[in-house]
Amino acid sequence: MLRREFIQGSAIVGASLVLPRILRASSGMWAQGGERTIAKVLTARQTMVQNTPVIRSFSGNHTDLVSPWVMLDEFGPMRIEPGSLGMDIKAHPHAGITPTTYLTSGSGRHTDSLDNDIVYRKGEFMLFNSGRGAIHEEVSSAEIRRDGGTVHGFQIWLNTPASEKFCNPTTEIHRTQETPELTLGDADIKVLLGSLNGKTSPVFTFSPAFYYHIHLPQGGRLDLPLDPTHNAFAHMIEGRVEGEGRQLVRDGQIALYNRGGDVARFHALEDAEFLVLGGEPLLDPLVTYGPFVMNSQDQINACIRNYRAGRMGEL
Repeated sequence: MLRREFIQGSAIVGASLVLPRILRASSGMWAQGGERTIAKVLTARQTMVQNTPVIRSFSGNHTDLVSPWVMLDEFGPMRIEPGSLGMDIKAHPHAGITPTTYLTSGSGRHTDSLDNDIVYRKGEFMLFNSGRGAIHEEVSSAEIRRDGGTVHGFQIWLNTPASEKFCNPTTEIHRTQETPELTLGDADIKVLLGSLNGKTSPVFTFSPAFYYHIHLPQGGRLDLPLDPTHNAFAHMIEGRVEGEGRQLVRDGQIALYNRGGDVARFHALEDAEFLVLGGEPLLDPLVTYGPFVMNSQDQINACIRNYRAGRMGEL
């Protein structure tokens, strides 16, 4: 493993410091109750994570509107031919962050320095809480490499509060049958994280966060209740919806909402599939360097030293 090369070429490129300005009375980011207003609509950009093409909606930016989340990648739909390598994201470290992985088609294999070797499939939800530092690898499953198929999914990074940055790392997988489902308005919704209308995900997080996978048929409407103090954003997977103020959001775009309103309204102009995520914004400073997400440059430097010294383990 080329330790120096990997941390310089990872997902959040370079080093950055973001000081929180959330919850400032003068920020202008608060709606006055009722329907959430859309702060901005972004178009995801195409990039590569090693050999895997992704579209990236945000990565270490727009923190005021997306915290406690830090990065959102959608990979696929990617056709893998029988006998080919498929997705091959080689061993790399993380610290201070929980990458979550969720597939809507296909299967993958996760191995890590915690002695986990997990095959995950469509509808399953995996969390790699890297804590003080751990290494993992994400590749296509043996069955996909052998038989071929289509892989489509998401890796979305959930930030860790300052008090838990150096906790012991863990990995957990939640199978399809563990995910609560409900119908709300005209929408079918899976609750991967958080609670909605009496349905609560079994997944633990250090700070309040939610993650919903939503299908809304053409002409359908959804009034999605939200905590007015929480951030929220909607990532379109397929189709087109109208949001607040008749703003159009199409596939490959993400709507970032202002806080303050207690409902986000969606009207599907065609069959639509999308994610809505958010949670309680973290007020800690955010310092990132490649796969490390911390609260100070000293912490980042400690992560780099620990990784290069092999203290994050091996695969």
